[in-house]
Amino acid sequence: MRNAIFAGALLVALGGCSGGEADTAEPQDEATSYTARQYMQSVNDIARLDDQQYDEARKPGELLAFAQIDKGEVVGDYVMGGGYITRLLATAVGANGKVYAFQPEEFIAFNADYADQQDAAVAPYSDDNGNPVRVFPLRGPLVEPGWPEPLDTIITVMNFHDLYLTDFPEGTASEGVQMLYDALKPGGTLVVVDHLAQEGGGAMAANEEHRMDRQLALDALTGAGFTLEEESDLYSNPDDPRTANVFDDSIRGQTDQFAWRLRKPE
Repeated sequence: MRNAIFAGALLVALGGCSGGEADTAEPQDEATSYTARQYMQSVNDIARLDDQQYDEARKPGELLAFAQIDKGEVVGDYVMGGGYITRLLATAVGANGKVYAFQPEEFIAFNADYADQQDAAVAPYSDDNGNPVRVFPLRGPLVEPGWPEPLDTIITVMNFHDLYLTDFPEGTASEGVQMLYDALKPGGTLVVVDHLAQEGGGAMAANEEHRMDRQLALDALTGAGFTLEEESDLYSNPDDPRTANVFDDSIRGQTDQFAWRLRKPE
């Protein structure tokens, strides 16, 4: 496999203690606005100290508000990488919630650091015997995470395009999208953030630039049954020509990205 395939979310995980219980905001009803402010305890979790250097660009509070994460939810972090999103979710879901942090076996086979990073992300949310509490690691094939229960929300950040890599078997994209749909409860939400490709870039953009063609993604997701509920410009950068590989120094960390919240019908 090419060296860049699995580099998207490689962050160094941090051990240590959790920053306490969940944010104080109560679960929201449909008429209530979600704001970044209500997730400040999640953002300030002591287990995220190393992550905070990335927060200006990654806007963690705003992302949680866009995802509309409530206490008590069961949430999946699909392709967790270094655990940045996992650690955010751990406090946001509260003591009665659960986070399933999925690391694909294919990624771990490519680079064993992914296994270490998963272990480190789970460790702050484990009991004195090392048993996971609230945050549970999952490993399996890319399209078979083995979610142990239906999920309220799935978040996948900078990895949706990986489903279209030619290194994976034909049909991986359609199987992966269907898996995401089936994993959610009726009315559940899927949040997708990814690097934008040029219009018409197709699957080639995923393979050559690690970017996602907007229309290709939208057709696949709506074709599986999802409804696009909201699109955010949270990570928009109109100065990105969308032609360079996302790991190119000229654009790395500054790519134009889409952020979608999609819903599975009731």
